[in-house]
Amino acid sequence: MKGEIKRLIRDRGFGFIRGEDGNEVFFHRSALEGVEYDALEEGRKVDFSIEKGPKGIRAANMRLDES
Repeated sequence: MKGEIKRLIRDRGFGFIRGEDGNEVFFHRSALEGVEYDALEEGRKVDFSIEKGPKGIRAANMRLDES
């Protein structure tokens, strides 16, 4: 899936992505691939997949969209 980082909670190590479908998806810094959490910026385009976590759906395999 593709989306955009909507909000970062820097001191807690997580944030939210707005998917192309308009839905918000939680992500944790452990879902990142090839990028450091501190390098992320709100508004940045990302690619990710969805997985079921203990509290509902969340992003996995999150990478910066280089297109």
